[in-house]
Amino acid sequence: MTTWIICCFLSTLLSVLFAGILIPQILLVSYLRKLFDMPDERKIHRGTVPRLGGIAFTPVILFSVSLLLGMSILMGNTDMENMMRINAQAISFGLCALLLMYLTGMSDDLIGVRYRAKFVVQIFCAVLLIGAGMYVNDLHGIIGLGHISPWFGIPLTILIVVYVVNAINLIDGIDGLASGLSSAAFIIYGTAFLMIGKPIFAMLSFACLGVLIQFFYYNVFGSAERKKKIFMGDTGSLTIGLLLAFLGLALLQWSPDKFPTFRTNPMILAVSPLIIPCFDVVRVFLHRVRRHGNPFLPDKTHIHHKMLAIGLNQRLAMVLIVVASITFSIANILLSRYIEVNLLLILDILLWTLANLWLTRHIRSRERRLGVKLMDHENPTKEKDSDNQPHNNND
Repeated sequence: MTTWIICCFLSTLLSVLFAGILIPQILLVSYLRKLFDMPDERKIHRGTVPRLGGIAFTPVILFSVSLLLGMSILMGNTDMENMMRINAQAISFGLCALLLMYLTGMSDDLIGVRYRAKFVVQIFCAVLLIGAGMYVNDLHGIIGLGHISPWFGIPLTILIVVYVVNAINLIDGIDGLASGLSSAAFIIYGTAFLMIGKPIFAMLSFACLGVLIQFFYYNVFGSAERKKKIFMGDTGSLTIGLLLAFLGLALLQWSPDKFPTFRTNPMILAVSPLIIPCFDVVRVFLHRVRRHGNPFLPDKTHIHHKMLAIGLNQRLAMVLIVVASITFSIANILLSRYIEVNLLLILDILLWTLANLWLTRHIRSRERRLGVKLMDHENPTKEKDSDNQPHNNND
């Protein structure tokens, strides 16, 4: 266990180091080639900011993990070698899916990819993860179901992967939000994999954490005027979403008796870190459909837009949402020892609904007080040909 913890720490450290080398180079190229996310009426940010930070994610993560695995084997760690052999199928297919998503995101950031094409790629990536053996075969008590047939589990897995990838993509709306939420999720996943004896997945989780730590610094504290600020773009959000889906599905492959420390339901452990982005997507989708808008067109009704509309600045809104996500996760993991899983999910939905109702009420009260419209409560933003324009941060 001590060796595994050291490997996870080193994977984080290496990712921070390599991302610290690569991200400044991406910034330099972006400014030389004028590859910016230009502000418009839908964007929150002001000034020209490069949108290619996500290009660093996949190379840094793969290099850090591969280097540590190779060094471990070179130093005679037979346990790690055996685990690589056991997980060869998952690693191979997972790597294919990650590289495909990475290339799609980069194409979208550079030239634009229609959302229908992105959906096709996401579905194909989900199929690759199923080929890796990562599909839902047990609902662990959700709606009273345990083991389920592959005829039901495989389509459900495709839906989950596409859902999580888009949830992370859409929550990427203010500085540090997507990276902050994802970092919290990777910490939880990495800790869980350490506890159940899956160090390769734990190393992957902490390598993802490392690259996000470095990106978070440039994204939140970097100055656009000094050419030090960068967004992750679709390259980052799509690949991070896929990695979260992959790791979440990996957690579901082991039964509850494999969680002696957490003593929690594997479904709760996999889902809880993603509750806020996943719940927000459902709420926004239903809002757009109810208001007769295209659910795939961007608007400004996400949870972070609501936080800004009540008068919070970007940084405070980001911190509160990330803290809320961590609180949700810890509370669910602890309470799942005592509360039935379906009741716990109902309580989560109820709390999320009440929080959004409270925010909406305060937004409307502030609008009446100031005499200005702070949010478009009725219709999503209509954007001509928006499905083939690059979608980036701070929408």
